[in-house]
Amino acid sequence: MLESLKIQRRQSEIRQQLAELVGKDTPEEAETRQMADLDAEYRQNETRYRAALITEDEQRQEAKGELETRQDREWSDMLGGFEMRQIAAALDHGHQIDGVTAEIVSELRSAGTYQGIPVPIEALETRAGETVASGTPDPISTRPIIDRLFPQSVAARMGASMINIGQGEAEWPVVTSSVAAGWADGETANVAGPTVYATTDRPLAPDHNLGIQMKITRKTLKQSGAALEAAVRRDMNGAIGQAMDAAVFLGSGSSGEPTGIFAGASGWSITETAVDAEVSWSAFRAAVTRFMVANAAGSPNAVRMLIRPEVWSDMDGLYIDTGTGVTEWDRLTRNIPAGNIVMSSNALEAPTGSPAASKALLTTNAGGTAPIYVGTWGAVDLIRDPYSDAASGGLRLTALVTMDVTISRAAQLEVLTGIQEPGA
Repeated sequence: MLESLKIQRRQSEIRQQLAELVGKDTPEEAETRQMADLDAEYRQNETRYRAALITEDEQRQEAKGELETRQDREWSDMLGGFEMRQIAAALDHGHQIDGVTAEIVSELRSAGTYQGIPVPIEALETRAGETVASGTPDPISTRPIIDRLFPQSVAARMGASMINIGQGEAEWPVVTSSVAAGWADGETANVAGPTVYATTDRPLAPDHNLGIQMKITRKTLKQSGAALEAAVRRDMNGAIGQAMDAAVFLGSGSSGEPTGIFAGASGWSITETAVDAEVSWSAFRAAVTRFMVANAAGSPNAVRMLIRPEVWSDMDGLYIDTGTGVTEWDRLTRNIPAGNIVMSSNALEAPTGSPAASKALLTTNAGGTAPIYVGTWGAVDLIRDPYSDAASGGLRLTALVTMDVTISRAAQLEVLTGIQEPGA
């Protein structure tokens, strides 16, 4: 217990004792001495209390980071003991959930409303040492950011921040004005006049629900164990990750899908550049240069790139000089680290047109701010349906996830179109 709290409790006891003694009309000599002693102790404790507060404040400042992140680490440690097989057994034959799994389910129920059994989204990831990052400040509240919800997720590798929201909506004010400094023209002259400091809100709303239906046979349920838990987690992880990636980049904004980066580029004022030429490092170099000119990136290695696998194939076979053996891909990776280049056929549409051309996306993390925000609400709502497959003794599970997508600064993203195959 903190020393200041101990002193506060003692002061409260002294006040109570003094109140009893002072209430007597004719206190005895011993009681009078006791009042004097208690009064002296009370004054001495006041000095000790102020000193304790000063000392504890210094300790709080030194341990500030520890105190701010302890709750997230404790939650992460608890998730390590979450057992998906207990959830499957509870949905199958009413097994009583116990241990850490029961604590997590109870905590989630107290924070939200679920038709079935809530399952934390983090529990779906493959257990390979992934951790939950510490909380980061937000204009509305402080939330834990899960940077690596799905380690192989294209959205995560492109710098997107996965934000878990308890309930309601969230928005991020982003500065859109151009405040500039100016010199005073003379000894008595004023500096540059006032510039409007304007912001644009980037909202995330719980308007889009992603659903997964799984059928578990009676045989599988009877063989419940670690294998079932791993299989269910692996299948849900793959399905959610694939659907999220497709929505983040290719979401149409209709038929229940959120608006993805490519469909919402014009609405978010993201720069769209038509390359309309065969693929080469020079086309990407121009986009990287625009990032650096706009102060969004400090160097080429701060840029992340999303391309189709066909683009890699084309660039790796396109030699600058057959004598040196240097390809366009070699030139690209000399400037942009290979770890910053993401290839996906799920997050980008297949090449179309004549000549066949595809799109690419460039992002950068400026000043610690992620270029893309992916919001998820609460946990995965796992609902049991024992009737649809009752004839075979099976169990049908429906997992519901609410999510949305938005961006931070438009200057941190650029879309390239018309990247054509060589010789087209």
